[in-house]
Amino acid sequence: MKTIEIIVSPKDETRVQTKGFAGSSCRDASRFIEQALGQRTAEQLTGEFHQVQPVQQIQQQRS
Repeated sequence: MKTIEIIVSPKDETRVQTKGFAGSSCRDASRFIEQALGQRTAEQLTGEFHQVQPVQQIQQQRS
């Protein structure tokens, strides 16, 4: 399941964390939230970011 968590600390620091996304699709999914929150001060990439996105294969039957 794909989720986007927004965590706000008592010091008003905000962290956006994505889960269930492979590769850079997490950045695409959370871009609108990051733009609404303002300038990014840090980024920490998880193991999911470095996973390869699954590619759908289409089989064509030849007559």
